[in-house]
Amino acid sequence: MDFGLTADDARFFDVAEGAVLVEYPGASEEEANQKAVAAARRLSARPLAGLLGSVPGARTLLVFLDPRALSRRRLGEEIRRGGGTAPEASRRRLVIPAFYDSDPATGPDLLDLARGAGLSPEEFARCHAAGDYRVAFLGFAPGFPYLTGLPEELHAKRLSTPRVRVPAGSIGIGGPYTGIYPEETPGGWRLIGRAAVRLFDVRRDPPSLLLPGDAVRFEAIGREEFERRRPVLDGDPAARFPQASGRPLFRIASPGALTSVQGEPRYGWAIYGVPPGGAMDAEALSRGNRLLDNPPLAPALEMTLVGPELEVLSDAVVGFSGGRVEPRSGRGRLDAGAPCEVRAGDRLSVGPIRGAARAYLCVAGGLSRSDRPDPPRRLAAGDTVLGRVEPGRGGLKISARAAPEAGGELRIRVLPGPQREGFETEGLTTFLESAYRVSNASDRRGIRLEGPAIANRQSPDIPPEGTALGGIQVPQDGQPIILGPDRPVTGGYAKIATVIAADFPRVAQALPGTMLRFEQVTLPEALAAGADSGLGREGPRDSGLGA
Repeated sequence: MDFGLTADDARFFDVAEGAVLVEYPGASEEEANQKAVAAARRLSARPLAGLLGSVPGARTLLVFLDPRALSRRRLGEEIRRGGGTAPEASRRRLVIPAFYDSDPATGPDLLDLARGAGLSPEEFARCHAAGDYRVAFLGFAPGFPYLTGLPEELHAKRLSTPRVRVPAGSIGIGGPYTGIYPEETPGGWRLIGRAAVRLFDVRRDPPSLLLPGDAVRFEAIGREEFERRRPVLDGDPAARFPQASGRPLFRIASPGALTSVQGEPRYGWAIYGVPPGGAMDAEALSRGNRLLDNPPLAPALEMTLVGPELEVLSDAVVGFSGGRVEPRSGRGRLDAGAPCEVRAGDRLSVGPIRGAARAYLCVAGGLSRSDRPDPPRRLAAGDTVLGRVEPGRGGLKISARAAPEAGGELRIRVLPGPQREGFETEGLTTFLESAYRVSNASDRRGIRLEGPAIANRQSPDIPPEGTALGGIQVPQDGQPIILGPDRPVTGGYAKIATVIAADFPRVAQALPGTMLRFEQVTLPEALAAGADSGLGREGPRDSGLGA
């Protein structure tokens, strides 16, 4: 819902209780993006109490705020104060060495794209390298740059079926954008070469080599030079994941279905393409930490469907919350409803999680996390989990709520989404009057739903924009996806609604097969529900204002 403020040609839309989308409907895409990048820079340089971060998109700016500390009107005034676009003199100018080749391991789409453009592969590569590019925004993966300025004759549709594996450093084309894959990931862009540069390194400040607003050009290099530079792409795991400090508590013998260290969301790194993360069910995490006198969102092990088997490396006191578990150590079954001692040398096995999708293993004092950006990562066999050196205290009080049982139908409250008006009237009716089943394919990135297709009178593809927790996007097949804590920072699908903060834990705990129905509410009703539960959008205010 538009809350009525304008700043120059800006329009403000409430995406969630703690997220506001700033749109520039009267500007071209390039002008709108420049305004969004300039506003993000100003907000970063002049942090406000309650400002959590901002994410530029293709033509929008998504701003995260703590609604208890920063009013929307105050935010609008701050954005109105700036106006204009980022000054040209502030742009950094970077040169990226690029190896263009049609070899399947380097540029498997170069030959086809060149033919489609009526060029030879060499001419296509020269045209790409001659472009004058600008980083519009980062998204999809940490450090992944969306570069504008691609010559129109080089534009190309994404693959209909994304590749399972795209090598790190691959130079791709997706529609009007070109970009570089920072790490090996799946991807649907057309690949024309590789760049031997490390785009994202958590040890750097800032961690991303390229930032929104930067000017970029490519410099063609030969195979010999690429091979000389190539070792930088192999990288060091320490460059991808931050190194925490603390005492070793557990070694992962078996990770279960999906186990990770989760606490409160961290917004300050979204501008670099790192999602906020955080616990899927903040209420359950809070209950477990309360058993141990920890801060409510102290980091813990989040376990999905089946818990891990752990080697205990140091004596500790643990507690469990969320779905029902029957943990065992070498000395027998543990009482999951009370603090339990485990000792160095024990083998702690959690086993299946019942009655809900997720459970939390909390430790007195909390687990340790780095203060650097923390890309999504699931724990694997052999990993060591660290505990804090000194326990913390205090934090936000969060009310308890029972986890939903499997098979029950849940009524989930939602706010209207930013592209709601683009859906057919029948599509909106379908969304609000139908039941949707939670799919087995759900994870921390998104909870996929199965049910009646939602009709959209426009294309489901939109210029990529920042995403919020609980946003419900509807791709081409009409099947909604509820975005989770590890969602892509920016996304290009239309969003019909957003799950309110107070109801997201219920969605997070819904087992595959659970039926959901949606009920639209107003922003005041959503804020009141959040106040009653003790939950703000994605948890309590984050201390970092890096964006």
